[in-house]
Order: sequence, then structure tokens, then C-alpha cells
Amino acid sequence: MLADIRSSIESHVGQSVEALDRTAAREAFDRFLLALESGEARSAERGDDGVWRANAWVKQGILLGFRLGGIVDFSSGAFSFFDKETFPARKIQAEDGVRVVPGGSTIRRGAYVSSGVVCMPPMYINVGAYVDEGTMVDSHALVGSCAQIGKNVHLSAAAQVGGVLEPIGAVPVVVEDDVFVGGGCGIYEGCVIREGSVLASGVILTRATRVYDLVNETILRSSSEASLEIPTRAVVVPGSRSVDSEFGREHGLSLSAPCIVKYRDASTDASTTLEEALR
Repeated sequence: MLADIRSSIESHVGQSVEALDRTAAREAFDRFLLALESGEARSAERGDDGVWRANAWVKQGILLGFRLGGIVDFSSGAFSFFDKETFPARKIQAEDGVRVVPGGSTIRRGAYVSSGVVCMPPMYINVGAYVDEGTMVDSHALVGSCAQIGKNVHLSAAAQVGGVLEPIGAVPVVVEDDVFVGGGCGIYEGCVIREGSVLASGVILTRATRVYDLVNETILRSSSEASLEIPTRAVVVPGSRSVDSEFGREHGLSLSAPCIVKYRDASTDASTTLEEALR
């Protein structure tokens, strides 16, 4: 079934809006949304070799939805909302097992949210995102378009997980199982956070970021073939490095340089244990 959905989506990619068979395209898109929401279709998947690879056709399907949709009025009471009619808010049922605490949160259609996920207000989960069981998305947190979030992840207040649609990106952000993301962290541009890692409050990671591993005395960075990856069970804190130029030294300038200060141990586990009673 998924192969048929993919084939149907790809058959409409590249056609002008005028040339599209809108009835057939909309039928394909509606089936595609359901596949995303069930978790059958994912924007990226981890191979047997541990490497995450993007499914480009999924992003193409989302972009097809934007082309097909017109602006409609989603307003409710005193609140005004206007968006593409192909991407309304997703309606969660009690039987889905997802807790959405009152207070202004939204899950967009085309997002997979597993049973046991807790959504604290206000937060936002965008189209194409995958949020696995037991994860908490805390207040003012964002799960961006196509981001892949594993099991038992804690996205603390104001954590930002970037998307791939604006600005356009090839690879979504991946946060694997049992990761703790501190308040105000930002993870962007296809970064991969491996299982069990901890990002202290205020850590910002992009494709261009250098991460200094103080334990192994190495520098982690992305390459033309691979995204920036934070190793399994690494504990990352904000840091800085001096600007290595005459001008930089003259003015005492420094740049952000997140540092791995240790790898997760019993004391780290104790301080980041998720409260099961809240779930």
C-alpha cells in the first residue's frame, strides 16, 4: 500500500498546478496524510547500519499539499486562523492515548504522535513529524516539519527542533530514544542526537556547529556526506571558543562551541529520570 501511495505522489510531482488532475492528486494526498499519521510513512528512517536516510518523496508529498490547498478560514470564536485547507489541525481522540493539556497547543495534520505522548501548552508539532511513545513535548516547544523524535524523549520548555520546509532542507532533525533536551535548546539543519544523550539548557546545534568532545579530545562536525551527530549518551553543555584571528583577539571575541563534558552515568540518569507519574 505504501508503495502505491509513493508512486501516486511521485506521479504528480513536477506538474504545474494547471496541469494537475486535482481530483486524483487530492485523493493521493489524502491517502498520504493518513500514512503519515499512522506512522506507515516517515520522512527519514534508520538503516541496519545505523545511518538515518531521508525519504525525499515524503517531503515532495507535503509540498504537493501546499500546492493543492487554498487559504480557508479555520477561525473559532474570538480566535482567527487562516491556512491552507490541506493542512488543518489534527483532531486527537481520547482513544489515541495522547495527552494534550488545555492551553493552546496544536498538532498539524500529517504528524504521527504515538500513544503515551504528553503535550504541554502551548506547543506545536508540524506536518511530517514523528513523535514516538512516552515523549514529553513541554511548553513553548516546537517539533518542526518532518523531525523524527524517538521514545521517552523529553523536549523541555522552549526547546526548538527545526524543520525542513522553511528554509528548505534535505535531511530532517533526528532525536533518538531516551534523549533529554534542556530548556531553550535549538537543534537544526539535520543534526542527529543519538540515543540517551543529554543537551543542557541553551545548547544550540546546526550543521555548521563544532562540538568539542573534552572526554575523547576530538572535534565533531558535519561533512558534505554526513550530518552533525551527537554520540550516544553524550552530555553536552554550552561553551565558547576564541575567534582565532587578529581582529578577534584584538576585540576579545568568542563563538559558541558546545562541549561534551562527560558521557552519561548513574548521576546523570538520576538527574534526568522522567517522572512516570506525569505520563
